[in-house]
Amino acid sequence: MGAGRSALPPLRAGRTAHPDQHTRHLDGAFAHGRSPLTDRTQPISTDHRVHRDFLRHLDRYLSDSKKILNAWDAYSEEHTGLDGWPYDDHAYGLRASQRDADTLTAFEPLRYGAPHLLATAETQLAHLPERTVQGRWVYQLGVLRDALDRLDELHQRWLLTRDALPVTAVPGTAQYDDALAEHHAESWSYLDDWASHGHTIREINTAYRSAPSPLAPTPVAAPAADRRTAPRA
Repeated sequence: MGAGRSALPPLRAGRTAHPDQHTRHLDGAFAHGRSPLTDRTQPISTDHRVHRDFLRHLDRYLSDSKKILNAWDAYSEEHTGLDGWPYDDHAYGLRASQRDADTLTAFEPLRYGAPHLLATAETQLAHLPERTVQGRWVYQLGVLRDALDRLDELHQRWLLTRDALPVTAVPGTAQYDDALAEHHAESWSYLDDWASHGHTIREINTAYRSAPSPLAPTPVAAPAADRRTAPRA
């Protein structure tokens, strides 16, 4: 983040509360345009191996993002005063920008499979017995889908911003790096949504695989022998 920018608000222990779910901006996971956005209209693979691979990417992201957040919390705790404001605004902003970039890097392997995971979870949820469904799952899937939608929008915005930069603004120059840092700052909270609620996809998958098949007969206990009519030994 550029030196001329104002200090970030205090971000202390724990995830930062988002003031408005629908106006937050998302971590520019496509900052360098390395890989295209997933086409949401593409057919969802029915290959169980593909689904397992995507779930492994999800697990890795949940683990890595937690480490990134814990490291950020430790830094923030050490470099802010009792009032929550940083001792060095510039250094604090640079460290926050690094957090954003690290979270983006961790999300990259998951990004392509995220639409598949969401579509699969929604289908699984629709087929689960009502008694096995957690009330929060629908809301959490909605948060995850909204985050992906915002990712798409911010990606397009970043491409327009990047293309509008002067030819001399290349990676490593202040003009390019400041624009990229701004994009990361706008984008991070949506990646944090996946870090906070991504476990829902795992929970639904586990519940679906544990649920009895609707075609399987309900087990019936064998009736106990009536002692009054049972033959004596």
